[in-house]
Amino acid sequence: MVVCRPAISSLSLGRASVHDLPTKLLQAEKHGIKGIELFHEDLEYVAEALPSGLTPENEIQAAHIIRQLCDERSITIVCLQPFWYDEGIRNRFEHLYRIAQLKHRMQLAQILRTDVILIPSTFLSADLLFPELETRVADLREAADLGAQQNPIIRFAYEGLCWGTHVDTWDACWEVVEHVDRPNFGICLDTFNIAGRVYADPADPSGKTPNGETELRASIERLVRTVDVKKVFLVQVADAEKLSSPLVGGHQYYSHEQAARMSWSRNCRLFYGEETKRAYLPIEDVAQAIFHGLGFRGWVINELFSRSVWDPDRATPTKHAKRAAEAWKRLVKDCNLEIVEEAPSKARLKADAVLTEVGHDSEMESLPSAVFGGSDGNGILVT
Repeated sequence: MVVCRPAISSLSLGRASVHDLPTKLLQAEKHGIKGIELFHEDLEYVAEALPSGLTPENEIQAAHIIRQLCDERSITIVCLQPFWYDEGIRNRFEHLYRIAQLKHRMQLAQILRTDVILIPSTFLSADLLFPELETRVADLREAADLGAQQNPIIRFAYEGLCWGTHVDTWDACWEVVEHVDRPNFGICLDTFNIAGRVYADPADPSGKTPNGETELRASIERLVRTVDVKKVFLVQVADAEKLSSPLVGGHQYYSHEQAARMSWSRNCRLFYGEETKRAYLPIEDVAQAIFHGLGFRGWVINELFSRSVWDPDRATPTKHAKRAAEAWKRLVKDCNLEIVEEAPSKARLKADAVLTEVGHDSEMESLPSAVFGGSDGNGILVT
């Protein structure tokens, strides 16, 4: 049996411009999800609501506010993401700017009490990047060395996006991790990105690559043989929708500025096992390899990017938290995962009591700001 705990990306509960973070945290905790992958945009929106708006100083204050909100709900911030490092960028002045940003981001991580920052592989145009692996490795090693100077040490989880310019598979991602060769620099294994590159092709009428089943099987076997589970810092689980027509020019999700897989990822991801919503990737096979082949134990992040996160319906965070909780139950059953039952926080019990008193079981409409502390009227805690 494998001991794992469910987490969810804050973005997967609704975009920050549409749904406030206190509501999303409430719904995550209410549905038994006690880990949050905090998207930086949620922190930015909290900071923007403070006097003087979005400034580095207000981001610091926002991090303290978010940490307080999570403490009240006994929610762990699993990681802070994304940090667009754009490793190997040719413009070295831009690289220096990224380093300055990274130092600030590490300060935020310390306040949030998370020791993991996620770095996705760059998808900048190839002409903006050095082609050599050595340059990309040197940039990422520089980040790792800066993280090692922090107390506690900041770890970096490097994720191969399936539309990345140079790194678009777990194999290429792991090669970089091995070359960086730092104890605080590891890999993020994302089931969508693994299957989405080797098995799936949204631009093909079939939704699949040629020999996708065979290639994915071989990829999974290599994964189990090759990757050191101690360097797996994050695991994200998601599926995706099989499109009724190929994602090419004329498709509603097509953008000439984005790779087809990127547009598909941003519009069509699903939670694990949502076959009624046309989920079709062999995610269970990938998950079995991660949990039983590698023996991964720890937080498992339900990560969904979808057009639905933009839905302004106030029930969107509730609906997405419910879907994530149901997906987690399916994953636990399918992969025979041992889980830890989560006790409700005092804030959760208080919120439930208020909701019962006003006659609402799942809506936030009548929930007073006192449940979260003082509010600025927009659902943002102020101190």
